Amino acid sequence: MPPVRPAALALGILALLAPLSSPSLAQAAPTASAKTSVDMPALGRLQLENGYPTAATARKLYDALDLQRATQAYLWALPAVGYKALYDAQAKTMGVRNGDVLLYRTLQDKAGMLTPNITTLYAFSFWDLAKQGPLVVEVPAGLTAGGVLDIWQQPITDLGQTGPDKGVGGKYLILSPGGPEVVAPGYRIFRSPSNQVWFGTRGLAPDKAVAEATVRQHRLYGWNQRANPPVSRYEEVGGRPWQSAQPADLSYWRLLSELYANEPVAPRDRMMFGMLSPLGIAPGQAFKPDARQARILGEAAQLGDLMARTIAYDKRTPGATVYPGKHWEYAVLFDLDQESPDKRRVQFDERSSWFYEAIAMSVGMQGRVVGFGQVYLEASKDAKGQWLDGGRSYRMRVPANAPVKQFWSITLYDNLSRGPLITPQGAADLSSRKSDLVSNADGSVDVDFGPIRTAGAKNWIQTTPGKGWFAYFRFYGPTEPYFAKTWQLNDITPIQP
Repeated sequence: MPPVRPAALALGILALLAPLSSPSLAQAAPTASAKTSVDMPALGRLQLENGYPTAATARKLYDALDLQRATQAYLWALPAVGYKALYDAQAKTMGVRNGDVLLYRTLQDKAGMLTPNITTLYAFSFWDLAKQGPLVVEVPAGLTAGGVLDIWQQPITDLGQTGPDKGVGGKYLILSPGGPEVVAPGYRIFRSPSNQVWFGTRGLAPDKAVAEATVRQHRLYGWNQRANPPVSRYEEVGGRPWQSAQPADLSYWRLLSELYANEPVAPRDRMMFGMLSPLGIAPGQAFKPDARQARILGEAAQLGDLMARTIAYDKRTPGATVYPGKHWEYAVLFDLDQESPDKRRVQFDERSSWFYEAIAMSVGMQGRVVGFGQVYLEASKDAKGQWLDGGRSYRMRVPANAPVKQFWSITLYDNLSRGPLITPQGAADLSSRKSDLVSNADGSVDVDFGPIRTAGAKNWIQTTPGKGWFAYFRFYGPTEPYFAKTWQLNDITPIQP
């Protein structure tokens, strides 16, 4: 390549610059930086000075920036705040200590819980690995299905039928994040990503007495107590009122802040905490918002709640519809690690939908194992695509030979509280285990829903006029016809007056 002479290089540069000083450029429209204002549909007119925002514009933009960030953070934090709300209900409302086990038996016991099943007995406990050390869980043999979960309601391990012990029982050891390794022959050892963990299980035996006796054989204690483990204390809800739905006001952020008083922050969550930092929310720091921060956080919680409601009840996730042309949808649309299978994104809307409506996740709850665990299908619209209305009457036929090894159930929930419907009838569900369930001659079951029992209704669940509701249909131990869709649920159909 021949050398380039300086004079020739200078001429070349001048030739390149020549168009920039041409009359056509000088007469061009002002650049964006020269504008004195910009009109935005959502924000109105934004005033500028030589391209800089005026003081009023800067305040308006920061308010918009923080509101957008906090609204998305509301959706992001739903699993964590749901965990904290449940913990507070158990610890503060019920007065139950970490390590003690609380039993939820009846509809009234479960009234404050997000979308519980009414058929089986629940048993919950909490533990702080940082304060109490590694946790030992002794699981008895028998028909139970549960797990130990972290503060994001992700399973650390399943227990019971869907866990590594496969229903024959065993000892589990849960270690803290960053804690020392432990050699423990005979234990199944798991490490939690969070210091606080949640134990939960359900008794699945058809005989309620057997189910409770089996559940009560679980033992929880510290690793440092293994030489002489204490007997676990079991407490009762006893019908006391309580609530665990995520709040839609400033208290939502207080719960998040309290939860992260002493928790490591996963890389996935650091971006969100970075966005919340200007609003006074930081892990390990007390939550003391000023008036502006409180105003924006309160508005974001209200807006986030409405967005979560929309994501949950008016799903737009591809593949949400179970049966083409019908209105049953998969309630669980995300994976255990809450990431897409290709690991390119967090399943943001999918987990927001579930954790707005429900609590916990485990291998057994994914609905992917033939013969074990549970499947959750939900409907919030009738056969005509209209929202389910507590003032109207409906009927649904459950075809014969439902594909379950254990049982099926249908439960109705308040669309605002997400708890079971509480009506004068005192029954929010029906299941194939109900002794008074009336079947048709061909084995199918008709279930009516409405404020009053219509003439000819064989099985009826009462609803409340003026309130919306939605339904979960559960398959316990789903069998092949469910997965092959050779057996399908029918839509919930309005009954003409």
